[in-house]
Amino acid sequence: MRIRFTKMQGAGNDFVVLDETRERLNLSSAHYRFLADRHFGVGADQILSVRPAPQADVDFEYVIHNADGGEVEQCGNGSRCFVRFVREQGLTDKTSVRVKVHGGVIELHQLPNGQVRVDMGAPVFEVQQVPFHPQHAQADGPQAWWLTLSDASTCRVGVVSMGNPHVVQVVDNVDNAPVLTQGPWIEQHAAFPNRVNAGFMQIIDRRTIRLRVFERGAGETLACGTGACAAVVTGIRWGLLDPEVLVHTHGGDLTIAWAGGDSSVQMTGPATTVFHGDINLPDTL
Repeated sequence: MRIRFTKMQGAGNDFVVLDETRERLNLSSAHYRFLADRHFGVGADQILSVRPAPQADVDFEYVIHNADGGEVEQCGNGSRCFVRFVREQGLTDKTSVRVKVHGGVIELHQLPNGQVRVDMGAPVFEVQQVPFHPQHAQADGPQAWWLTLSDASTCRVGVVSMGNPHVVQVVDNVDNAPVLTQGPWIEQHAAFPNRVNAGFMQIIDRRTIRLRVFERGAGETLACGTGACAAVVTGIRWGLLDPEVLVHTHGGDLTIAWAGGDSSVQMTGPATTVFHGDINLPDTL
């Protein structure tokens, strides 16, 4: 099967975007893994499938698959690429769209300067909704937990869902943080039945952080939009950050704002089209 695709990136977090507004491609998990493969396919952290609105109060739906072929609930950097894609492809002329994702409904706004602002909704801390099994961790007050790792060491984390589950820990220097050793273990920790994204946050000052994220099903990526939101929310809850924070990732900068409580998290950052192409998907994988 030959399909058309668009390669996009947001702060270095890269995507293969598929237009399924006219017909479903009916791809398998193996197909998504093939597309994401950087040697045999196109190469991407996630695959985004753009689909028609399933209900009257939204403009589109999109479905997200990680590089391992598994479907996930939300992708912040992907959502910014989404709104640029539907506008560039002539699927809408709106500068603001409402989109259904597996984790809920989000609002996307393309700004005059070319950046995209995303209303990510309110963060979720209720353990059952994250989901998070606290019996596999030790509480450190109402807002933090201690996780035991494979070498019997522990790390202090905040737990939050931004439409997908995250843990965030503060480190002295992200360059030396054990992202590639702790990240896979935290991702599979027994406390998280759907696995979890692991964030490593270095605080520069109250309005600036550096961040690395080990994403479930993808490994470390150059940026993670929901991870940036989770990190800032955690830092604000812990009294370490102001309500608006500049997040430096390896792939670029994101601005995250949260007023606290039940208010929505606002994420602003770039979205870029890299190239368009066609690819033959093998019949058997």
